[in-house]
This record gives sequence, C-alpha cells and structure tokens, in this order.
Amino acid sequence: MTNVCDDKSLIMLASPKRPARISVGLAPLLLSALLVLTACGATALLSGCAGKGKPLYEPGVLRANLGTEPPGLDWHTATDSTSFDVISNLMIGLTAYTNDLKCVPSCAESWDVLDGGKRFVFHIRKNLIWADGKPLTAYDFEYAWKRLLDPNTAAQYAFFLYDIVGAREFNTGKDIKGVAISATNPAPPLGIKAIDAATFEVKLNKPAAYFIYLTSVCASFPMRKDMIEKYGDRWTEPGNLISNGPFKLSKWQHEYKMELTANENFWQGPPKLKAIKMFMVPEQSTAYALYENNELDFIDNRSLATPDIERIKHSPEYKNFPLLRSNYLAFNCKKPPFTDARVRRAVSMAIDRSIFAKILGRNERPANSWIPPALPGYNKANDIPFDPPAARKLLAEAGYPDGKGLPPIEVLYPNRDDVTLTVEAVQDELKRNLSMPIHLENTEWKVYLTRVKKDPPTLFRNNWGADYPDPETFMNLFTSYNGNNHTRWSSPDYDALIESAEAEQDPVKRAALYQKADHIISIEQAPIVPSFMATQNIMVKPWVKGIAINPLDLQFFREVEVGDANASQANPGGNK
Repeated sequence: MTNVCDDKSLIMLASPKRPARISVGLAPLLLSALLVLTACGATALLSGCAGKGKPLYEPGVLRANLGTEPPGLDWHTATDSTSFDVISNLMIGLTAYTNDLKCVPSCAESWDVLDGGKRFVFHIRKNLIWADGKPLTAYDFEYAWKRLLDPNTAAQYAFFLYDIVGAREFNTGKDIKGVAISATNPAPPLGIKAIDAATFEVKLNKPAAYFIYLTSVCASFPMRKDMIEKYGDRWTEPGNLISNGPFKLSKWQHEYKMELTANENFWQGPPKLKAIKMFMVPEQSTAYALYENNELDFIDNRSLATPDIERIKHSPEYKNFPLLRSNYLAFNCKKPPFTDARVRRAVSMAIDRSIFAKILGRNERPANSWIPPALPGYNKANDIPFDPPAARKLLAEAGYPDGKGLPPIEVLYPNRDDVTLTVEAVQDELKRNLSMPIHLENTEWKVYLTRVKKDPPTLFRNNWGADYPDPETFMNLFTSYNGNNHTRWSSPDYDALIESAEAEQDPVKRAALYQKADHIISIEQAPIVPSFMATQNIMVKPWVKGIAINPLDLQFFREVEVGDANASQANPGGNK
C-alpha cells in the first residue's frame, strides 16, 4: 500500500461554523490554542466542552480519527493509507478481501481462469447498481482500468496492470525492453475489454499467481466516466463521487471532518452503521484525549503517542497486532554521497535495529531484510548485520574516513511524535557509529508526499504496507518502472529477477528468485535501509462491535455496530 500517513503539523480547533487551522510553529496562535484547550479541554476540537450527562456515544454512528486530511479520494492517484481507509469503505472491486485475506466474489459473482492462467473472464453480478441507482456494468471496469493506465492520469499504481497485454506499452510508450513504441515496434492491442455489460475480459502476458489479489485493491475499482467528465477535478467531492460500496460520501469539511453515510443500494444490503464520522486531528495526544473523553469511539496509531502505550496496554479496550508493513530509510541514489553503494551499505550496517522496539514499545520487530519473514522468499542469509567496524571500513573505502568530507545529509520525514523518535534514533546511531552528521527536517503529510515524489532529498523516512499477501507487493516496489520507487535506483538484473518471479508457477522456484532479488536490495546495493516491521495499536470503546483486524491493516466498517438505540448511554461522570 502505499505510504502511511504520519502527520501532526496542524492543530485544529472547532468552531460552530468552521475549524481554525493553526500552525504549530506560530507562537501567538499556539498560545491561543492552548488557552482554548485549557478552558474547554481537548473536546473543544469536536463538540465543545464536555458536561455532566453528556451521552457516551451516538447510536449507529462510528467516530474515528483519520489523523490528517486525505491527499485525495481519486483511487487512481492516491497512494497513502489515509485516503485508502476512506476509499475502501466507499468502493468495492471485482473481488474483496476477507479479514483472513482471502479473495472472495464481490462485483464479480464468479470468474473463469483460461489459457493456462493467461486469461481471466469476470462475470458481473446481475442487478448491481451504483449508489444513485444507475446500473454498474463491465464497461465501468474497462473505463477505470484504461484510465489507470492512461499516462495523462499519472497514476503511480499503473504498474499494477503491467501484466496485462499491452498495458506497459500503453502507459509508458515503451516495451518491456525499454524500446519506444513506433510503427516498426507497435504495441499489442490492450488486453482489457468489456465483452458486454456483464462480462469483463482480461488477457495477461504470462500467468501471474498474485493477479487475482489485484482485483481487490483500491486502484482496480470501477469508475463513473459520466461523473468524471462532468465535474473534472471536483468529481471526488460529496454529491459528485458516486460509490458502489457500503457507504456514500456525504460531507467533506476539508481539514476537519468527513462523513460517510449508509448506501441503501449496496448489493449486500446497507451496513449496520448509519454513518461514520472521520475527524482529522493530527496531534496524537489531543486525539487520545478525545477518545478518553468519549468523543471518539475507535482510534489507532494515528491517535496514540508512544508514552500512551505503556499506560493503556492492560486496558480491555486495547489491542496490538503485527502488520505486513515495513518502515525503512530510503536513499536518493542520484545524490552524493549515496550514489556510492558502499556508503549506502555502511549506513545500513551502522544502525542497530533493536532500538526501534525499545523506543516505541509497541512490539515492533526488526526488519533485517526487505522481505518480511512471514512471506515466501525470506531467507535469514539476507539479514543485514549490525556491524559498525565493517560499516566504518566501507565508508573509508568510499573516500570518507571517519565521516570526513561527507556533504550535508538531510533526512526528510512526516511530522508525528513516534516518527520523530525513530529518525532521532537513526541520527544518534549514525553520528556515534559513522561520525555522519544528519540534519532532520519534518513537514506535513501532503508536503512530504509531494517532495518525495518530485525531488527526494538525500535520505527520507518511508514505509510500505503490503497491498496483498504476497512477496511481489514488496519486491516490485523497487523495480525501475514502479511509480512508487522514489529512490531513483534501478537495476536491470533486479528487474529481470522480478519479471521471472512473477511468471514462475513453481512456489519453490519462485521463492528462490525473490531471495536472490532480496539479496540485491538488502545486501549488495542497499537502496534502502529496512528498519522495523510495524504493529497496529487500536483502542475500541465497549459499545462498538465488529472492529476486525488483519495484517494488511485494511479497515472495513460494513459489519461494525455502535450501541443500541434503546440502551441508556448517559455519562453521569462527564470525563473519564
């Protein structure tokens, strides 16, 4: 998946009409914010001062914290988990994930796998409709998939469909060997076609064991051509974005709150919730105070600062679980000194990965190689050693003995308390073990994403959450053609290994190919520094039922229930 939102750069104070947006760096405004918080408590952010007898919850309404404004709800250009948390409750694809990560029929009631795995024919459900009552057809998928590949869309997830005949050529103007498409080197016809309203055909260049997973991922969801053409850039606003999932987008108060309401036309029936209120409270301590004061019903890492974990870990409302999400440092391999693989390897070997679990305290696991141990292709032989003497030797061989002569090195990271702790730990490790001075720079989430995409600094903190439970979702990330590879590193040998692994049908041989590719990433070339495998930490109020967990950290709220409309919900004590 995509990048995970890490942003606390704004404090938002709610007024009856519109929340104010206050920069943390502006002292007078911050003082005003503190005065308001002192007067009313943290709940001023959402609904004013809490008083005696205030209801514990809103029956049928889930109140959650997104942490920040989603960069966008166009599922072709979104790349971050905040946006996907919203989209995955508005939309569904041909298939859908269960919480045990099985792909089950969704818009497609069935499908045929033909021609040795090179052709898929999906059969769209009868009487399937959009939230506004318009029939949903195979043509909506054909339009969406072609739009994802259209180079004018500039979709970083276009590579998802490169296994389809003609897809790479259509998106890049080049063939798999990098040769430009021309009259003498024509592109094959694109293997995406709605045969009729109920039949969607996809032709692949080669069998791909993971392909069916892609039909559950946000980037492959259908789209409404008529609404996009009518509203242009505003098609994702409430009233313009027509969904086909369990909820509809009813309100979007930018930088403050989104409201999703039940879709009565959802093919599986309306959800159990009447509405979801998704607030945008970036300050973790403030968000947790809101939860304590019964202003939020469900929170996760975005609302839990590291000091909170120790005091809540024995609460019956708290859960911790491992994720298929790796945090890492990424180099811009086109900027000195990280044009030299020896310097990159030195940095990777100079960091003690055990420190992250100690400072975060959330059961994080060291990421000693890029492929997580839970997936095929992991090999302990690819684990990166913590070896400062060897790291110093490599740095000296590269021309920087004891760090002398190194150019300025900046680490860019999104502004959140727990992220700050990790990059400060890295800064200390590199100063102590390599005499490498590091300048830290943080920024709000949207600015961070823009900078990393357009012109990454020498070093930046990032993370990648699996889009599907297969090593391909991690290994494809650093191919030269992947739009989410911001390291500027590329390797024909690495690309060839991934291409071979994608086509390999024998699981043992496929795992061996990924092991070789992981050796290049983790040991030989080191375009990144795998740091730790994340965990998710959540708190759920006792009146909320149906919150489910999964290692992809997908948040599906269709089965969630909040309270009982007939139950008493008075809060005689006010704040907890």
